[in-house]
Amino acid sequence: MHPRDQTIFALSSGRPPSAIAIVRISGLQAGQVLTTLVGKIPLARTATRSLLRDVGQRPIDDAVVLWFPGPASATGEDVAELHVHGGRAVLAALFAALAGFENVRAAEPGEFTRRAFENGKLDLTEAEGLDDLIHADTDRQRRQALRQLKGLLGDKARDWRARIIEASALIEAGIDFSDEGDVPLELMAPALAKVRALLEEIEEVLAAQGQSERLRDGLVVAIAGPPNVGKSTLMNQLARREVAIVSPHAGTTRDIIEVQLDLDGYPVTVIDTAGIRETDDPVEQEGVRRALARAAEADLVLWLADTAGAEIDREGRAPVWLVRNKIDLDASGRPMAEEQGQGQQQWPAGFDISASRGDGIPKLISALVGFAQDYFGSGEAGLIGRTRQRKLMGDAADSLRRSVAVAGRGEELAAEELRAAAHSLGKLLGRVDVEDVLDVIFREFCVGK
Repeated sequence: MHPRDQTIFALSSGRPPSAIAIVRISGLQAGQVLTTLVGKIPLARTATRSLLRDVGQRPIDDAVVLWFPGPASATGEDVAELHVHGGRAVLAALFAALAGFENVRAAEPGEFTRRAFENGKLDLTEAEGLDDLIHADTDRQRRQALRQLKGLLGDKARDWRARIIEASALIEAGIDFSDEGDVPLELMAPALAKVRALLEEIEEVLAAQGQSERLRDGLVVAIAGPPNVGKSTLMNQLARREVAIVSPHAGTTRDIIEVQLDLDGYPVTVIDTAGIRETDDPVEQEGVRRALARAAEADLVLWLADTAGAEIDREGRAPVWLVRNKIDLDASGRPMAEEQGQGQQQWPAGFDISASRGDGIPKLISALVGFAQDYFGSGEAGLIGRTRQRKLMGDAADSLRRSVAVAGRGEELAAEELRAAAHSLGKLLGRVDVEDVLDVIFREFCVGK
C-alpha cells in the first residue's frame, strides 16, 4: 500500500508526562482501529468516555474518544482522537497497540497537515500560516500567522486568479471570433481594464508589505566592540538573566552567543560576539572573525565602547549605534555616585549606559522597540508572510504588466502572459506545479501536525 493510503497516528499534544495527551489517527482504517480499541464507533463529534483495550483485550487506559468521519474532518479523511492520561507508560502501550495494526504507522512531521492540503481542506498559504502559528514566539508573530491561517492571502489570491481567468476568457473569445470584424476590439478593451485594475491591486499589496515577512525570523541585533567593554553584561541586561559569562579578563567570549527576546511583541535575536582586537591566539582569532562576519549580517549593530574616542569597525550595510558603557566609572575605573554617572553627557546619536548598574538600559530598549517598529512596520503586518509568497505575487504582477504592454502586438501574446499570471497564483495556493516545494514546507512541521 502506498504510504499516502496508509493510516497514520501521532501524539498531537505536548510531550509527556502531562495531565492529558491527545493521540490522533487519520486514514481509511481509523474506524477499524477505533472499533478494536473501544468496541464500537461512538457518535460523530461527541466526546465519549471509553476503556481502551489492545488486540489482546488488555486494558490500556480510561480515555475520552472522539470520532470525525471524513470528509468533514481536519484532514478530509476519517479521523479519531484519543484523549488519554499523559504518562509515558500509557502512551507507549497505546502506540504499541496502534503500530500492531496492518497498514497503520506513525506519522511523519507535517503529514496530517499535508493530507489536509491534498484533500482540499486548506491551501498552501494556510498550511504555511499553521506552521508559523505553531512556531510563533511573540504576539505579533501569532497575529500575522493567524491571518494566514484564516486564509486572508489565499482568499485574495483565489479572487485575483478568478479575475485573471475572466480577462483571459474575454481575450481568447476575441481570438476565436477574429473573423467577426470589430468583436476582438470590443472584448480586448474590457479585458485590459480588468487587468490594469488587478495589477494596481496586487502592486498595492506588494508595496504595503515592507519587510513584514521578516517577522517570522525576527530582527537580528549584534553587540560588537573591543574586548572587555561590557558586551556580555549588556547581553545579560537585555535578556534579564545570565546567558553570557561575565569576566574582567579580555577574550572571555570566544564564540557567538544568541538569545531570543520579545520586545513589545517583536521577535529580536541579540548576539553577543567576541571582542574585536588583534591577537595571536588562534582560537580568539577565529572568534573575532566570526564576530565580524555575524555583525556584518545583522540588521542592527550596537557598537559598545568605554571611551569617547572609540573607533567603530564598520562592516556590512547594517546601521551602527554607538553605545558608551561604564558611565558609572570615572577615567581611572573607580565607581562614581549614581546621580553623577547619570548626568554624563551623551554622544551625538549614541547612548550612555551602565550595563552593570542598569543606567540608560530602558532608553536603549525603547530605541530598539522603535527601530523594530520601523523595520517591520508599526501597524498590523501585511498579508505576505514568506519570501516564496512575495516572489510568486511579484511574478504574477510582472506577467500582468507584460500582458498590457504586448496587447497591441497581438491578442495571443497578451493571453499567454495572463496564463502565466494565473499559473503563478496557482503555485502560491499550492494547486499547480508545487510538488518540488511541498516536502520542504511540510517537513518543518512538528510530528502530530
